Amino acid sequence: MKTRIAAAILLGPVTLFWALPASDGCDKATAKQEAKQNLAKGFPDLEGALKATPGCLGVESAKTRSGKQVIFAWFEDKKAVLKWYNSDTHKDLMKKFFPDQEYHKPLRDVPDDSGPIMAIASVTLAAKPAFKETQLPISQIAIELYQPMSGGIFLGGRFAPKDLKVPKMRDYSPKAE
Repeated sequence: MKTRIAAAILLGPVTLFWALPASDGCDKATAKQEAKQNLAKGFPDLEGALKATPGCLGVESAKTRSGKQVIFAWFEDKKAVLKWYNSDTHKDLMKKFFPDQEYHKPLRDVPDDSGPIMAIASVTLAAKPAFKETQLPISQIAIELYQPMSGGIFLGGRFAPKDLKVPKMRDYSPKAE
């Protein structure tokens, strides 16, 4: 009977896991470690690279109930997002995921004075590659941009970095005496 082992892609703070069939007689721990090492080769420290980008206010990662691996990155403005977009790290990732893709002018429809922007990158793993453009075992990948709206409340902290300014956000945290 064939067993299954977990493999992973290390994408900065997010480790993407999925199950792969293992051959009979295979040492599961060794196979798992080899799979992690092989898949991680060539993938940069995304969290570190994002945080090092001038104008990046913060980075978070999560896994959703539906199985998406997600990275949230907050930027001061369009200029800061473009610094990340044009960074060597991001360019290398684009080449790895979509080597033959032609890229249009990024953020061309976003006004230069747009204010803060949150970028959400999400990936859903699959048993085998769903797209011929990439050999990665994914069924979905997306990068979406959002901006804060005026308002909101918080008590004791926020999901967004504290340096992200949101007009009329109310702080209900107890004040230190």
